[in-house]
Amino acid sequence: MVKVEDFYPRYRNPLIVKPEKPFPGKIAVVGAGGIGPDIGYFLKSALPEVELVFVDVVEKALKAASKRLESYVEKALSLKKMSNEKAEKVRSNVTYTTDYSKIEGSELVIEAVTEDLAIKKEVFKRVESLVNDETILASNTSAIPAKRIFSALKKPERATNVHFFAPAWRNPGLEITLWEKVEREIVDYLYWLFSYLGKAPILVKDVIGYVLSRVFDNWSIEAVRLLDKGITASEIDTVAQEFVAAGPFYVLNIAKGNPISYKCNMLQMEESEAYRPPKILLSVENWKTVGPGEKVEVSPQLRDIIRDRLLGVLFSQCCEAVDKGFALIDDVNMGCQVALAFRKGPFDFMREMGEAEFKRVMKKFGRERPGMPLPAHDFKHYQDFYRNILVDEVNGVKLVTIRRVHVLNALSDEVNNEILDVLKKNETNPRVQGFVITGFGTTAFSAGADIEKFLPVLGNKEGAIEYCREFSKLFVHIDSMDKPVIAAVNGMVLGGGVELAIRCHGIVATENAWFQFPEVTLGILPGVGGMVIPYRKWARERKDASKVFHEMIRYARRITAREAKELGMVTELAKDYSELIKLAVSKVKELEGRVEKIVEGPVEIAELEPVEKPMARELALSKEVDSVICKAIKDAAAAQTLTEALEISYRAFGEVACLDAAKEGITAFMQRRKPAFKK
Repeated sequence: MVKVEDFYPRYRNPLIVKPEKPFPGKIAVVGAGGIGPDIGYFLKSALPEVELVFVDVVEKALKAASKRLESYVEKALSLKKMSNEKAEKVRSNVTYTTDYSKIEGSELVIEAVTEDLAIKKEVFKRVESLVNDETILASNTSAIPAKRIFSALKKPERATNVHFFAPAWRNPGLEITLWEKVEREIVDYLYWLFSYLGKAPILVKDVIGYVLSRVFDNWSIEAVRLLDKGITASEIDTVAQEFVAAGPFYVLNIAKGNPISYKCNMLQMEESEAYRPPKILLSVENWKTVGPGEKVEVSPQLRDIIRDRLLGVLFSQCCEAVDKGFALIDDVNMGCQVALAFRKGPFDFMREMGEAEFKRVMKKFGRERPGMPLPAHDFKHYQDFYRNILVDEVNGVKLVTIRRVHVLNALSDEVNNEILDVLKKNETNPRVQGFVITGFGTTAFSAGADIEKFLPVLGNKEGAIEYCREFSKLFVHIDSMDKPVIAAVNGMVLGGGVELAIRCHGIVATENAWFQFPEVTLGILPGVGGMVIPYRKWARERKDASKVFHEMIRYARRITAREAKELGMVTELAKDYSELIKLAVSKVKELEGRVEKIVEGPVEIAELEPVEKPMARELALSKEVDSVICKAIKDAAAAQTLTEALEISYRAFGEVACLDAAKEGITAFMQRRKPAFKK
């Protein structure tokens, strides 16, 4: 049976320990067509100071790569996602050349040439003759095992596959291959490096197609097979959008993926004749289909046929990956969401449909596609795992990492329940001194709660109040704990994420972290503690602090980690992630046996002055919502108990959930437009 230690012998969170090897100063990308330029742009935007070399045998491809990078920079500037200073660094120190000798001195070389084993082996033979023994070599192959690419190298132990997903500059998906000759140190460094730079890597075993390519290619090829039943590509893509952002034919078009999927499945035929790909993949350049959000009419009978086949192949490939130990189940579940844009993980879809329906779908798939893998275990086997968090132990402290990179580690009921489960299972364990909660990566601790979860309670006061109570179960439990829980804030923290952090018994943060309650810009308010806890923890003897909290809640004022430290919210600042975790663990040990509970009794706060036109920078806010906020803050501050104060905030959330402002704010957010509050 596969064990976590087979993939991650030390920690699941790769940023806990900083390797001795620094960031690369020079990187080469071999292959300037296809995905190569996107990989290069990702590296330059993440490491603007790095020297980047593109090598290709075709001059035209190099010129096109240069134009593509410039277009990405221009777009980032126009959207104000990149400063002029950073843009100049991204543009500078980039070489486009047909001369392989220019890669000399590179510390990392990534090959992104055509999916042909002979060509790849020749590229690495040439590269190895030019670089030093410490240079890390990586292939972006989507299907060819590392053993076949690197075994002939003089030093294969410094080489492995690093598989990006399109668009590589934006898609956080990444697979790193564990194979028999690669040094563990190399894998750990790459896992750390790409996580630090913004990816969400998973480690996979060295099999054909690894995991996520097997899923995508077979998902797409099963869609192509359905054409034989007289079903159109548009109908298939319409039905597929229940599960993914864009249907398989649309993705094949934009990725020019027909020949790639064909080659991948030709390789998989080594495992079974059932993988033989349809030849139509080689004769069609573009499928006639619908784009994301577009639909055609599909009869219920056809919908069932399409749905069953797509779910069948999805479960076939994902269950096989788990059954044969190609990857860990939580990595498979997360990887499908992050890299392949599935709306949920495959095992989430499985849970949603239930055991009986799962069995029906797989029995039907087995009849229709003999020779394809079927689940080796029962339904429950594929459900018992944490979907949203990673759990590590660091010097007697349980470290819980929220890993939802595709939504900036946003909270949900399930995230909270998983964290709560870890706390309850370990709070009476004498070997566990306390807990640290953090976010995956360097960008966000948590971007708040999933906004779409608010939609069902709009206009339903009691439903909204109950939502707050349910969401708060984790927070209320932390309030009662004797073992310390420390928030290690590793970047931005918004809304519900702030409400989680402030309920912990201490907060440490990286120097670049910042805190914000943006709820008022959505026509709602921070109803699960944001209007209560800051005043009771840090404003009892500081009216100046309560003024800052007023501005944060009423006008969405953003404060830096340094400002939070001045207010007493944050106790210590760290330069980087690994130092952050060390500080957090030390804080747990410092507070062991000395956890201070939130003080009961009323708290005196600064006056809440009425404002005729409340504003959050240039955005005009709802005066009605501001009125509810002010009353709730005052009433909660005057409450005799914490429980009473929290109940006041829950009811205030229920009140604003019934205002037109909430409906407008949430709808505008979902539609990606600026809200227009009328009152």
